[in-house]
Amino acid sequence: MFKPTRDQARQLFFDTWRKYRQQEPLTGIEQIALEVILLHPEYHRMLEDEERYRDKDYSPEMGETNPFLHLSMHVAIKEQLSINQPIGISERFIQLQQQTGNEHDAAHQVMECLAEMLWQAQRSQTSPDAAVYFSCLDKQLKVRKN
Repeated sequence: MFKPTRDQARQLFFDTWRKYRQQEPLTGIEQIALEVILLHPEYHRMLEDEERYRDKDYSPEMGETNPFLHLSMHVAIKEQLSINQPIGISERFIQLQQQTGNEHDAAHQVMECLAEMLWQAQRSQTSPDAAVYFSCLDKQLKVRKN
């Protein structure tokens, strides 16, 4: 499993964007990262200014969204879906995609639940719990049906 440091994750996105713009070949993970980057044109200028954004901190208290965290969560979800891990994620994703009408909106619904699961694991100092993840996703599905 790929568990990059903050700097490695950020570098992946900077390098991927640079390679794409220079029409250089991409590795497997870079191809996944590029798919995500292309869905987020609001981050393209940032990725073109590595010097300025490489070490920037993003504070939720100041209302800032961390673009690297957002992109990384998209990549994680794509990886989960590619191997259906945790088992059942693909089925729920397909249902969300049918309800939202597109893959990107469905991924954002999944992202909320992934963040919830990770936050709960961090708060309780335990491993991430797929039951928490699926409970959140199942609530998302029920809410969207009503």
